[in-house]
Amino acid sequence: MTKKRLVGLVTSTKMDKTVVINVETAERHKMYKKLVYSNKKYKARSDMDIKIGDSVMIEECSPLSKTVTWKVVEKLEEGNN
Repeated sequence: MTKKRLVGLVTSTKMDKTVVINVETAERHKMYKKLVYSNKKYKARSDMDIKIGDSVMIEECSPLSKTVTWKVVEKLEEGNN
């Protein structure tokens, strides 16, 4: 089974080795066929130099702590800061 990969924006870097990433997904409504957007925040482990606003790719991994089950694989774009 392959591991899930998601792309999102970093929203917080206040924790020691953990960053918070906001992932936005879009799905079509079953009846009305309109795009419905949803946001979800993931906590991911990172050893890279990442700042707020950066676009990153995260991947599933085994649980590293109570709330952290994702890790940052690569940094895609720099933020506007």
